[in-house]
Amino acid sequence: MIPFLTIGLLGLLSLSIPVGIVLFLLGFGIDEFFSAFPLLRGLGNMVWSTSNSATLIAIPFFVLLGEILVRSGIAERTYAALDKWVSWMPGGLIHANVATATMFSATSGSSVATAATVSTVAMPQAERLGYDPKLFSGAIAAGGTLGIMIPPSINLIVYGFLTQTSIPQLFLAGLLPGILLALAFMLVTAIICTIAPHLGGERRKFTFRERLGGLAELLPIILLFSAIIGSIYNGWATPTEAASVGVGGALVIALIFGGVSMGMIAESIIGTIKVTSMIMLVIIGASFLNFTLSAAGLSSVMRGFLEGLGFGSLMTIMVIVLIYIVLGFFIETLSLMVVTIPIVVPIVVGLGYDPIWFGILMIVLVEMALITPPVGLNLYVVQGARKSGNMSEVMLGAAPYALTMLVMVGLLIAYPDLALILPRMLQ
Repeated sequence: MIPFLTIGLLGLLSLSIPVGIVLFLLGFGIDEFFSAFPLLRGLGNMVWSTSNSATLIAIPFFVLLGEILVRSGIAERTYAALDKWVSWMPGGLIHANVATATMFSATSGSSVATAATVSTVAMPQAERLGYDPKLFSGAIAAGGTLGIMIPPSINLIVYGFLTQTSIPQLFLAGLLPGILLALAFMLVTAIICTIAPHLGGERRKFTFRERLGGLAELLPIILLFSAIIGSIYNGWATPTEAASVGVGGALVIALIFGGVSMGMIAESIIGTIKVTSMIMLVIIGASFLNFTLSAAGLSSVMRGFLEGLGFGSLMTIMVIVLIYIVLGFFIETLSLMVVTIPIVVPIVVGLGYDPIWFGILMIVLVEMALITPPVGLNLYVVQGARKSGNMSEVMLGAAPYALTMLVMVGLLIAYPDLALILPRMLQ
């Protein structure tokens, strides 16, 4: 069954068939060849039970929030403000890429949307100021991955939905690792540009008065993030309700800055429909595939395989990490999560590990998959925003940041409190 699943998945993806359709086709194949029961008869009920969840309503709200901020020009203002505060460091404007991605991640919830936003804003300045295209592009791709770590994260919502884990606690668990990862990206950038200054382009300095003026541009994003997260942790709203509050806040901010028009609202809604439809198709398709895999006994096979290795809990986690790294080269990240969570998480919890901790560990591994070829979505997003050069430059530029994520994986395994200390404080 496993060879059929692997070959079928890679083969169908190579034909450029949409991921959600691939998952349904694999489910049909498992049902036809490996199941003794007509599982297809349960497809209707399964689709309804999967999609009929108040938790998932948060996804279109957070997507719409990000769309409004991008199309109203708030992202450009944020980038310009952060540029004034970080461009003095070795690497100059590259730090603004990471800092803007971090700020935008705190409202967007999507890595691809974050990478696309920062690429659109930053790329025109790269050539003008003489930055190395590889490092500059790689930093944008890596910074964009923070969109699924720093709350509110769509991927953490999906993880919480599939594992019945507290989404507010997952959001809180991702905050510290997300900030540490952003700081680590900036440290790596500074080290590289100290060793090879020509890669960092022009370093600019701004007066303290100019920096203070830039803080006014950051205030709307900070207030929006505080409203979303604060309403959740004060018990005033569920994540879904907080997402709707965020959409209202984003519209108010856009209205104040003069970026609201019927055309902008229409484009934001259309973009939200496209992204949400893709996400829901993947979730429903993966749910059907997991349904057939469970009926065919793959979960028991995988559990027996890992137990049969005779490893302790730590080595088993290392094997799971290796599996995710390998799968991340070939499988789209949301699909990778949705397909593997029902199989892997029960094994991890059975070993005595906290599901919240493992959720954050999985997110870091999925972030790596976003910037590793050949299926790293953020690489394609950044390359699409460039006017020249080839994909290999973006891949090379992202490599140091992928290694940084690997170090973060090691730190999370060695020090689980990096993810668990804030949820414990909340409790």
